[in-house]
Amino acid sequence: MKNFDIKKYPIFASFLNKLAKDLTGFYNTALKKPFKISNKMKGKGYDPVTTSDRAFEKFIRSKISKKFPSHQIIGEEFGHKNTMSEFSWVIDPIDGTRSYVVGNPSWSNLISLNYNGEPILGLANFPQMKKYYLNINKNLAYVFENNKKKKLTVNKKVNFVNAKLAAAFHHHLSLKQQLKISKFIKRMQFPCFDALTYCQMAEGRIEIVAQCANKIWDIHPLIPIIRAAGGIITTWDNKNPVLGGNIVVSNNKQNHQKVLKLLKPVAK
Repeated sequence: MKNFDIKKYPIFASFLNKLAKDLTGFYNTALKKPFKISNKMKGKGYDPVTTSDRAFEKFIRSKISKKFPSHQIIGEEFGHKNTMSEFSWVIDPIDGTRSYVVGNPSWSNLISLNYNGEPILGLANFPQMKKYYLNINKNLAYVFENNKKKKLTVNKKVNFVNAKLAAAFHHHLSLKQQLKISKFIKRMQFPCFDALTYCQMAEGRIEIVAQCANKIWDIHPLIPIIRAAGGIITTWDNKNPVLGGNIVVSNNKQNHQKVLKLLKPVAK
């Protein structure tokens, strides 16, 4: 954030606010039809990508390039447009492709604006749920739904004993590793629905979220939203979440330290 002109926040936030509406319109007019699915892992597992993923990313890239032609763009499907700009946009065209494939509405379009590699604005847009989450500066974020907006604030007062905890390992923790964190697993109460669960934490609906194997496009758009709502986000070994990996989010410092302690035997 060093040297970023905070007076530019409204310019970028306004762009993302309009883009959320444009993306939902694009989905309703162009993508509500049969789509093709392919497997990125080709028999070594299952990591689906659809023609809709690629269509969304092309749409987002075109909007960014038209408005900010000098900016860098990093997308899950079409790689890195590298420029000399200190600004970069990180895109996950469909976060939750598995949900998209089977018709669950919890998938989203994720976009972040980064300044010198640090996420400063994030958008999580849920076209089928007709709502989106957006921070407009480092201290203020909203959920927009039914032509209304509500300020996002984590529920800081809930202690660890009463905290609602959601987690997903995405097959990245072996049974042996899971046995090392049995106390944490006993505290797991809710499943994770991709970015939606992180957003629900920012709304104060849940207090702790832990997931494995987040790519940068999975987590960059959510970092500024969570921080603006008052949440704490790090890796399991208490490092900067910007590199992705195993991520944990908490509603207050005390709970964060407790959950880090439970995850420490497998933190990396």
